[in-house]
Amino acid sequence: MTSAINQTTEELTPFPDHTQLPESDGTFVKNFQEHPQSILLTDSIKPVLQKRHPDGQYCIGQDSGIYWRMTDPPEKGAEAPDWFYVPNVPPLLDGQTRRSYVLWREFIAPLIALEFVSGDGSEERDKTPWKGKFWIYEQVIHPAFYGIYEVSKASVEVYKLIGGQYQLLAANERGHYTIAPLGIELGIWQGEYHNMELPWLRWWDSEGNLLLTGEERAEQEHQRAEQERQRADRLTEQLRSLGVEPDV
Repeated sequence: MTSAINQTTEELTPFPDHTQLPESDGTFVKNFQEHPQSILLTDSIKPVLQKRHPDGQYCIGQDSGIYWRMTDPPEKGAEAPDWFYVPNVPPLLDGQTRRSYVLWREFIAPLIALEFVSGDGSEERDKTPWKGKFWIYEQVIHPAFYGIYEVSKASVEVYKLIGGQYQLLAANERGHYTIAPLGIELGIWQGEYHNMELPWLRWWDSEGNLLLTGEERAEQEHQRAEQERQRADRLTEQLRSLGVEPDV
């Protein structure tokens, strides 16, 4: 009888939540480019997501774990995309910062997951059942879009989940990949960010305009204000050359 009671108790034990699961596997997982790359993606897409979610109900993970099955040790049952976005979930849980995203607790798949290749790309394309990243994303976690970014090749592959399988998308005329639910595009931008000249992964709007970071938007506004000031100064000089004192 006792063993039966113990068995029943074990069966009723709830699956752990994000506070009970490891938030790291204890390894160094980022090179010096990957952290700025994640920030660049997050910073520039914020205005789009704030417009899409005026209630603030979304979360972004940057090299954070997505738990998809129970294992021993627990972290073996998680994948950690370098960047991912989940719509319609709270950014905090019970007032606490998320330690990970636990799929069996929330059931909403990320809309997009991105992997930044640091090796030869075989890990990100591995379709081995129950082990390979590609297989796990496609068959279990189900992000609607899966991107594989290789800075060394200045390239990105984007897959879309169609009928339960990932189909490789073709680039549009601008060399970008359309993320239709967000009305934006994903592609490669050659330029300097965080003092590094590299082919960065970036967002554009549906008309091909680069989505700017907060710093870039501030700089653009500063340049616009400076151009207006210079235009006003030229007009003042022209009026004075005609003997007209402009109104202040």
